[in-house]
Amino acid sequence: MAERTDKSGRWRTFHDKFVVEERVMEPAARQGLYRTAIVLIGVGALLFIVTMMGVLQSHTGPWGPDEPTREWLVSLRSDALTAVMIVLAVIFGPVALPIIVLVVTVAWGFAAKHAWRPVVLAAAMLTGVVISQIILAIVQRSRPPVDLMLFGADHTFSFPSGHVLGACDFLLVTTFLVFSRRKNPRSTVLGFVVAGIGVVLAGLCRLYLGYHWFSDALASFALSLVILGAVMALDTWRTARIPGERTTGELSKADAPGD
Repeated sequence: MAERTDKSGRWRTFHDKFVVEERVMEPAARQGLYRTAIVLIGVGALLFIVTMMGVLQSHTGPWGPDEPTREWLVSLRSDALTAVMIVLAVIFGPVALPIIVLVVTVAWGFAAKHAWRPVVLAAAMLTGVVISQIILAIVQRSRPPVDLMLFGADHTFSFPSGHVLGACDFLLVTTFLVFSRRKNPRSTVLGFVVAGIGVVLAGLCRLYLGYHWFSDALASFALSLVILGAVMALDTWRTARIPGERTTGELSKADAPGD
């Protein structure tokens, strides 16, 4: 009997920490989240397909606005601006950004009553990494000329930009997971404006420093929209309840061992 009670207690602890995170909203609000998720996935997928097809048709060389954008950014180069862009590149790079993500998810997981949102954030980041590595190996696009790179040579493939995708996923998904629980729409708009500025800076620093074509960054942004839409749909399905709808917590209490 004691063993059964102990198992019941462990299940309830796990359930409360990782499973139960629910919020009540009006039916129209939940439908709005689902519609937004579908739009994000559709727009992101279409934008990515168009960009990738253009890159493949160019035989993985410059495509569309790639050359004009590169020439414009080269014309803006200066010692001061280069120093700023290098700092941004380090922050959004393969060393600093994973550390930032790890610290945020672990701290958030311990501090929050429920670990659902930090777990979703970590899963979204991992998904982005896996997808980008698969596409990199398939497309095998060469980077811009090495003599244009300002922070050391890089001979790896460039499409899509893993740096930009990681930054987009972290900023956009975190913003959604945080502000979707707040009632003030102004704070949500402000949060996404700040996230959007971060996304632009992450892409701009990689283009300015000569490591990516514009289409690399565009494809990464498109993939991030798909991931954001998927997160929005999953989170809404898991956590959003309408008045009168029986919650998962109520169902689990009825079925939990020992109850």
